[in-house]
Amino acid sequence: MTGPKVLNPHPPEFERFLYAPVGEDRQGYVVTVLSTLARLGLDPWNETAELAMLGRDAARLRLGKLLSRVRDVPALASDHGKVARELSLLLPDSPPRRSLKQAGATSATGRPVFTGAVWAILAIALVLLQMLFVGGSGSGSGE
Repeated sequence: MTGPKVLNPHPPEFERFLYAPVGEDRQGYVVTVLSTLARLGLDPWNETAELAMLGRDAARLRLGKLLSRVRDVPALASDHGKVARELSLLLPDSPPRRSLKQAGATSATGRPVFTGAVWAILAIALVLLQMLFVGGSGSGSGE
């Protein structure tokens, strides 16, 4: 059975922060921290991990600078500092035990998880073994 970390390798302690609203965009849709960071061309989980490692005050300042760059959420134009202060309180107190790069490398039980590349290599090896043992000459037997 597949463990929960395989289906969602991101740290769950980031969810409260990433899914928090920052305001409405010009079309009236609620914009979350996750979509705001993505709109800025950043990886939301990596950026959140970095913010969590900075500490509360430094994270608030960095988040304020990021939010000030967002142009399609009118509320951030004037209140990005206040929004950053409120959002920084939602960051985890300590960074997750495993880094994001390690999160996809092992399952919840700590065993390595096979990636697509490993499966592709195994499939190619099996085809080559089949050709070797069965014969790769095809159906052109010389009777």
